[in-house]
Amino acid sequence: MRIDVNWDRCAGNGLCEFETDKYFEVHDDGTLDVQQWEVDGGDEQQVRRAVAACPTEALSLIE
Repeated sequence: MRIDVNWDRCAGNGLCEFETDKYFEVHDDGTLDVQQWEVDGGDEQQVRRAVAACPTEALSLIE
């Protein structure tokens, strides 16, 4: 499973980072860095929560 980002939708609010800072980091200027694109098996639920928390629906998962 891989993380996908719609960069045009990302508002940089940091809710994804709040759910899992292993995969997402939002800088003070609101820019998002994906720390790891491929989701480790044991982290799937945590990353799904981060995707669901995104209010602009900028994040998705590719199976």
